[in-house]
Amino acid sequence: MKRATDISRPLLPGWRTAFLEGLRDGTPIGLGYFAVAFSLGITAKNAGLTPGQGFLASILCNASAGEYAAFTLIAAGASYLEVAIITLITNARYLLMSCAMSQRMRPGIPFYHRLFMAFDITDELFGINIARPGYLDPAYTYGAMAVAAPCWACGTAIGALAGSLLPLRLVSAFSVALYGMFLAVIIPPAKTDRVVAGLIILCFAASFLAASLPALAAVSSGTRTILLTVVISAAAAALFPRDPKEEES
Repeated sequence: MKRATDISRPLLPGWRTAFLEGLRDGTPIGLGYFAVAFSLGITAKNAGLTPGQGFLASILCNASAGEYAAFTLIAAGASYLEVAIITLITNARYLLMSCAMSQRMRPGIPFYHRLFMAFDITDELFGINIARPGYLDPAYTYGAMAVAAPCWACGTAIGALAGSLLPLRLVSAFSVALYGMFLAVIIPPAKTDRVVAGLIILCFAASFLAASLPALAAVSSGTRTILLTVVISAAAAALFPRDPKEEES
């Protein structure tokens, strides 16, 4: 009779391949994070944080908007409770991404995989994960996280250490790289699926209108993102339902 370890041995090459694919796809994201985090590091320094504290904050909370809000509150002398509440509200959209990813998990996958995968959900990492066909592979997610998260944290630390020495225009140019990288994530599936392409255009238009309308302009950008995501995704699910058998295949 073979030991239990022999049964799992054939799965190792698949995990190794998925992890390396995650490293490959996560590398450009990590480079973009490293550049964008320079400006975040300057904000952390202005709030009185050391490079080490900036690194720790970014490795534990890989979210630009949430960290910007937190550093701004720290600079203003806000309480811990206020920082926690604002960070939760700003990052609430990741709860929706977690729900979407949970629907793509293989039945019976251990809870600790779900927990670790949920630890580092960002817009870009969510995009490359959800774009893969079939069930989500934890090894792929870990590979992308292994390069993206350290780059974000190191960029923050270096920005806090030397970012203030760079010209302001150069720091602003670094921030544009992240938007270009996000376009590279959503354009490929839009080329092969007209529904996805139409929804992307609709999302851009709705986001622009929501930021322009007086009634919604006063709402925070994070809250607007959540509202638009729920409304547009619900409408898309009702009008263009996916065949479960096709998704499983």
